[in-house]
Amino acid sequence: MPSSPRYRAPALEKGLEILEFLARQTVPMNLSEISDGLGRSKSEIFRMLQVLEERRYLARTAGDEGYVLTNRLFLLGLEKPPVKGLLEVALPIMHRLADDILQPCHLAVPSEEFIVVIARVDSPGDIGFVVRIGHRRPLPHSTSGLVLVAFQAETERAAWLDMLDSKQVRYDRKRLTEKTKAIAAQGYAAIASELVPGVTDLSAPIVQHNVAIAALTVPYLERRTPKVAQKECVGLLSRAAQQISQTLSYGDDSELRR
Repeated sequence: MPSSPRYRAPALEKGLEILEFLARQTVPMNLSEISDGLGRSKSEIFRMLQVLEERRYLARTAGDEGYVLTNRLFLLGLEKPPVKGLLEVALPIMHRLADDILQPCHLAVPSEEFIVVIARVDSPGDIGFVVRIGHRRPLPHSTSGLVLVAFQAETERAAWLDMLDSKQVRYDRKRLTEKTKAIAAQGYAAIASELVPGVTDLSAPIVQHNVAIAALTVPYLERRTPKVAQKECVGLLSRAAQQISQTLSYGDDSELRR
């Protein structure tokens, strides 16, 4: 039987409930809808909404249709030392990769049942498919997510799949297991985009302590006369992912850049 919390902070709990509730919504929510969703009275949460808005965690949409989360929590998360260190290492290498392949690239990390894009470099060419920072998709429904699942220890992978089941994410567990085994054996993924025809998502793991902590992904746009063919792009992508992994682990990628 779980023990009760030793201390309670009712106001803080209400604020966190509001943030967590709005994070799950796809449309703005007004006071009545938030009240109904949380099972709390309007008077309980009215002042809390005002404070969260003043602190810029929430914003009202045009026409005052309701409240939405701002990116303030996301930006705070990027300031965590592990994430900040990853970005400082990855971004220069991502810029070199984009210059070499004339295609964009982005960096995704796991967040519960989702992947979240935390950095991107646009294509230096005239055309490219852009994924916005903060974009989220369920792990099984993104190439980055499949790579993240593929490069985990067996027990951790099973725990992730159990978590997906508990969150009621729609996917075929047997098929996902087969896909991720193939990706792990190959060392990267190359999968046609579920969202955009003509785009193949190429993705390779950023590894620390033998597990993937992030995925470096190129939404490779097929062109009539590409500067870099897809097969060559995979090699350059894999090398860039190795450089990031090497620098995170040992602090120097100079050997890999020679």
